[in-house]
Amino acid sequence: MEESETLAGFLPNVGSITVLTGAGISTDSGIPDFRGPQGVWTKDPTAEAMSTIGSYLADPDVRRRAWRSRRDHRAWDAEPNAAHTALVELERAGRLRALITQNIDGLHQRAGSGAGVVIEIHGTMRDAVCLSCGLRTPMPEVLTRVDAGEDDPPCADCGGIQKSATISFGQALDQDVLDAAIIAARECDLFLAVGTSLTVQPAAGLCLEAVERGARLVIINASETPYDGLADAVLRRPIGETLPRLAGLVLGTGR
Repeated sequence: MEESETLAGFLPNVGSITVLTGAGISTDSGIPDFRGPQGVWTKDPTAEAMSTIGSYLADPDVRRRAWRSRRDHRAWDAEPNAAHTALVELERAGRLRALITQNIDGLHQRAGSGAGVVIEIHGTMRDAVCLSCGLRTPMPEVLTRVDAGEDDPPCADCGGIQKSATISFGQALDQDVLDAAIIAARECDLFLAVGTSLTVQPAAGLCLEAVERGARLVIINASETPYDGLADAVLRRPIGETLPRLAGLVLGTGR
């Protein structure tokens, strides 16, 4: 069958949905992804050092560059788009089991997704954390210090190195957060992967957790992923148009 016929055949009947989102869902909000043709790391491979914990700790220049990047990040002025809103509709209709996101931009919450539904598997850019004492501070407070001339602001309590409260390469994920994501993947009828290359583990492996327990798998992404062969449908169409249509099929609104 054509993918549209396949989706129309089973989406209205799915009960519990778990969604995994990656950077691709936020591109319509003006936030570039990382590995796409116009991605941050594609255009500037050296930028990946800012997301690598070893480089960040060892090199003050990397930290200074990272603080400038945080201050100037497009997420501060970005607005949620139609794809974010579609997931809010699924949640309010009682169909969304969990919303696991690899994104750190907080746009799901700004769109109206509930704190009890969103699982930020890679953390958030909206807080800073001290790598020595663990003090957590709202990011705007630290960025005010950057604007005032501190190019690598130390922790206000202990003087330690601070970074965004995100998971960098080389850092372990929070085990409680990961466990919640695994449970959500195992307990859904449909696992929907949106805007993610599915190359970063363990988040990518959540697809397999879902499929092995009988869930349907639908992937919406601009490029191929390692899990396309497991999917019931793979959609290469724009996320801002496609996700609202899928939500409409689930909810019977006929979009």
